[in-house]
Amino acid sequence: MKNKTFTTVIFVRHAQAVQNEDDRNRPLTEAGLKDAGIVLETLRGRDIHVFASSPYQRSLQTILETSRYFDLPIFTDERFRERKVGTDEPSMLKNRWADFSFAEKDGECLQHVQDRNIAALQALLHEHAGKTIVVGTHGTALSTILHYYDPTFDVNGFLRIVDWMPYIVELVFEGDRLVSKKELAHVDKAPED
Repeated sequence: MKNKTFTTVIFVRHAQAVQNEDDRNRPLTEAGLKDAGIVLETLRGRDIHVFASSPYQRSLQTILETSRYFDLPIFTDERFRERKVGTDEPSMLKNRWADFSFAEKDGECLQHVQDRNIAALQALLHEHAGKTIVVGTHGTALSTILHYYDPTFDVNGFLRIVDWMPYIVELVFEGDRLVSKKELAHVDKAPED
């Protein structure tokens, strides 16, 4: 009988970031830098093999201390980046979740975000089968991944975690199949005004 291979992926939604127009380079706030310490507190003592991340500064900063503790580099993958926001209004949030192909002007639809994030995740699962992987990510990007494996994760699931920065959730896979999900930690922190 063939032994089962389980791969653990620990997603870390970034800590609180500075609000400005340069989405890619927004750093963590002073509070966010402090809150990022929960990542190391949560993962210390684990056997971590790989760190991957969105290339956005806030995601990298959130897992940097932990990657240094484990003496491992962080590999970035553009596919893990956050959704491109266009001309947005709060009412559009429900529209996006009701129809994954909907996008505001100059924005990116959730289907596209999900497709590229799942492709990046599946590449990690194949390349690092049997390992434990930490992935620095974003709220919407992570939500589309959770929705892919559990379609009941909808706009309400997103709204439940929207102010959790950082948010750490562990997914365990057998091959490409999700076998368990466990929330490990979060800090309830609204975006900086």
